[in-house]
Amino acid sequence: MALDQWLLEDYFPRTGRSVLRFYGWSRPTISLGYLQKSWPDHWRQLTWQGQSLGLVTRPSGGRAVLHQGGLTYAVVTGATGGKRREIYQHICQFLIQGWNQLGLPLTYGRGGRGYIHNASCFSTATVADLVSVTGDKLIGSAQRQTSNALLQHGEMIWNGDRHLFEFVFDQPAPWQKTIAELTNDPSLPQVLKVLTTAAQQHFQCRLQWEPLTLQEWTMVKEKCRKC
Repeated sequence: MALDQWLLEDYFPRTGRSVLRFYGWSRPTISLGYLQKSWPDHWRQLTWQGQSLGLVTRPSGGRAVLHQGGLTYAVVTGATGGKRREIYQHICQFLIQGWNQLGLPLTYGRGGRGYIHNASCFSTATVADLVSVTGDKLIGSAQRQTSNALLQHGEMIWNGDRHLFEFVFDQPAPWQKTIAELTNDPSLPQVLKVLTTAAQQHFQCRLQWEPLTLQEWTMVKEKCRKC
């Protein structure tokens, strides 16, 4: 997630170019909100099926998220100065449109700030989150704003091991069915194509694939060392 932070603090202020990116995780990883002050100490030594779990701090707020079998999205653009709830709903609209085309209707959560009393972000669905028709939170989002830029990113519960969630958080998994179980489990290329098209339509823009240069990767790695 250091790349998300670099896009927010370095890339957008320097170029003025908005970014949409999707990514996955090479191993199960817990990300902590940047203002999260406490978490179980044993999370630093967690292993699952012989593999150690990662532990990182996000550049955005909220509570802990377990990244495993999901798809993460990030949007970096100019700060609008609008109300946080309105910004969430404006950006999340492309996710609603895209997943609806893939056979998954989503709506906004209705929860309040009860999440601050729970270690897990996914145990409460706020107005910033997207839930299924049965109320399962399937996409959780978080934000971070600077004086001139905005980052919103989040996790989509595409696939997920309920037993691993329960092992980490010591509570039942808050979803009955994952996105894959509620749809025809579309392929990753299909999902990316549909969500990218939905983003272009919603934001009225033309997205262009642009990998980072070697110099930019060096800047991101330097950002990692400072985190």
